[in-house]
Amino acid sequence: MKRLYISIFVLSGLFFSGCSDEFLDVNPTESIPADVELVNNDAGAKGFVTAIYNHFLGWEMSSFGWNAVSSIISDDADKGSDPGDAGGDKDIIDALTYNASTASFQSTWNANYAGINRCNQALEIFPKLDKVTPALKVRLEGEAKFFRAFMYFTLVKGYGGVPIVDHVPVPVSEEDRIMQLTRKSPAEVYAFIEKDLNDAIINLPEKSAYGAEDRTRVSKGSAYALLAKVSLYQKKWQQVIDNCDKVTGYSLVSDYSSQFKKEGEFGPESIFEIDGIGGTSSPGFGIGNYSVSQAPRGAGGWGWGFNTPTEGLANAYEAGDVRRAATIIFRGSVLYDGREIPESVANARYNYKAYSSDFYNQEFSDTNLRYLRYAEVILMKAEALNELGQTDAAIPLINQIRKRANLGVTPFTSQADIRKAIYKERRLEFAFEHDRWFDLVRTGQAAAAMAADGKNFIVGKHELWPLPTSFIREAAGLSQQNPGGY
Repeated sequence: MKRLYISIFVLSGLFFSGCSDEFLDVNPTESIPADVELVNNDAGAKGFVTAIYNHFLGWEMSSFGWNAVSSIISDDADKGSDPGDAGGDKDIIDALTYNASTASFQSTWNANYAGINRCNQALEIFPKLDKVTPALKVRLEGEAKFFRAFMYFTLVKGYGGVPIVDHVPVPVSEEDRIMQLTRKSPAEVYAFIEKDLNDAIINLPEKSAYGAEDRTRVSKGSAYALLAKVSLYQKKWQQVIDNCDKVTGYSLVSDYSSQFKKEGEFGPESIFEIDGIGGTSSPGFGIGNYSVSQAPRGAGGWGWGFNTPTEGLANAYEAGDVRRAATIIFRGSVLYDGREIPESVANARYNYKAYSSDFYNQEFSDTNLRYLRYAEVILMKAEALNELGQTDAAIPLINQIRKRANLGVTPFTSQADIRKAIYKERRLEFAFEHDRWFDLVRTGQAAAAMAADGKNFIVGKHELWPLPTSFIREAAGLSQQNPGGY
């Protein structure tokens, strides 16, 4: 059985219809050939979408820099490692003293636009493929639009308004050059995301319609869940509820920790996760250095020791909350597979959700990256109901999450207290799943949370990441820098 992330074919040396501007100049896995007939078949069409999934295995897309700008930056994580190892820029991101030249913001920008370009390539080639099974082509178009929406969502959450590029640009076109370098407003970006997701919903099948060989693919439920999250960030509360209600066929797993182990991959709670296969003989089939960069460092350790849980996060869990032990590796503990963490490792805590048992010290591990789980659908709906004044309806949803965590029902009943309770449950439920920073910013908690963690979050400056200096220079006045970028 072919695995999804193994490229079906390689079209190296064939013509790639790319673009000349720096931030979209990418080297895709699957290129558009001069002779379309070479890919005018089911395997050829699948190859273009396989290239999009493959992109999430990249070092820049899902590993070191991404951990910095979505996790280390927050109150859930410290830089970790040794004091003298800055990890390039992880120390200044941790301290919120970064600027537009900070490399991890550049790599995150580049990686997402490179992925968008792969989506655009697929969507451009599909109408030319008349020998592909029609139903398959419809589904593949839906997958490509889901991923394009997902990557624009990452960009708009992080940078605010960004350029919208919806096709493979023509290098000599002045119109395309201006399009690539002119920022759209956040509202325009969100509208574009919503259109892509609504198109994806029409095209994608339900999760239950996939066979075992396609269990790693996104489905209609993935698109509805992401659309609910997009609505959440825009405070479109009724749309959040409506879209959450359309995410069907999923359920919470009984054992929270099982989701982050090999046997729990793509289980009943999984809505969208990236598959890491692992291994050393075929490099590239895991998320590059995702596990080892966060693994215990020092005597008795085997990793780089970055992105370590803060003491504040460890202390935020209530007594008996099973999520604490499933999220944090503690110095001196024994892991679920019997591996011991000696007292001699450099840091007191490490990210358990990044741990790989079989490939614990390898560049390419089998750890998966979880982006959307059914627990989030439950908490998004609870938040929306509460914001609409339907607090009594929100409380049972919170209690579903707390029950799975081995906790009692929430003692709170007022709208304001339930709001805080939901925020706390989001933090503990999704710790190290790349949501905390964005949650703090969207809910206005960032300044207080950062202060409690000893960081100086400046309102009006730190809500948005700085746009890369290279892009601002290239834009030459067409796009303005964010407040924190100077």
